Amino acid sequence: MAETAPAPYFSEIARGPDQVEAHWLTTQDGQRIRAGLWRSDGPSAGTILLFPGRTEYIEKYGPLAIDLTVRGFDVLTVDWRGQGLADRSLSDGRLGHVAEFGAFQLDVAALVAHAEALDLPRPWYLLGHSMGGAIGLRALHEGLPVAACAFTAPMWAIRIPFALRPAARLLARFGTALGVSEKLVPTTTIEQYVQVTPFEGNTLTNDPEMYAFLQMQMTQHPELALGGPTVQWLSQAMLECADLRPRPSPDVPCVTFLGENEQIVATEAIHDRMARWPSGKLEMIPDAQHEILMEIPQTRRQTCDSLTEHFKKHV
Repeated sequence: MAETAPAPYFSEIARGPDQVEAHWLTTQDGQRIRAGLWRSDGPSAGTILLFPGRTEYIEKYGPLAIDLTVRGFDVLTVDWRGQGLADRSLSDGRLGHVAEFGAFQLDVAALVAHAEALDLPRPWYLLGHSMGGAIGLRALHEGLPVAACAFTAPMWAIRIPFALRPAARLLARFGTALGVSEKLVPTTTIEQYVQVTPFEGNTLTNDPEMYAFLQMQMTQHPELALGGPTVQWLSQAMLECADLRPRPSPDVPCVTFLGENEQIVATEAIHDRMARWPSGKLEMIPDAQHEILMEIPQTRRQTCDSLTEHFKKHV
């Protein structure tokens, strides 16, 4: 069983449900990660294991937790290693780094053990966003005990501009030999995206209030911030996506949501995967960008309705 202890939770910036618990978990390789749990408003329809994306942290999902708990679900989420308040391995913690992408599965194992120790209501469901989509797909292949899954803009391939692909492949292959594996990927910044990018022209959301919410969180708790990825992270992410791509789709009912204006992850891999998921469905969201669950209110409401209806069909 994962080792646990009470952890901090910044309720003043989360704007989430009042019923919340936060714990430190210790992974098998000794990393300290943080778990957050929101309880449903009434009788529970099950527990959603929420796998966040790169740079994310528990408090970011406070508003979504309200949307899901009022629909009858408990929600358990995590600060992955290297982000949020979890352990960061480099001296400059603003660098998004992981030594090996498979290490995230140790975080998954600790989170599942925590859910079991808390005897969280079943059935369990997976909701993975962006990088959490890659971690979640791998976890499904390794037997994650969920009745159904949903993804939003899953990172099943890395989106790299065509002109930069040769350089990206060289860095991914020879970064360690060149001594740049812990250096920032060129074209990215050491600051978190919302800290340096105005709302106009951003690639995350069309909702100015939600964008301001993210900026407020960075201002009030800059220790949660995470900048661009390292060359090592890029290398490991590319290897993980390449390994996952030819694998058959898991035998788990799935719905995936993709914004029509997605500009962060590679969309062709999502179309390819969902075309090969026999019990899967792809829902295209008009006008939406990467953060579908932080989009304009109508989009958030419709997406939450759709994914929770999907979950309730599979018990």
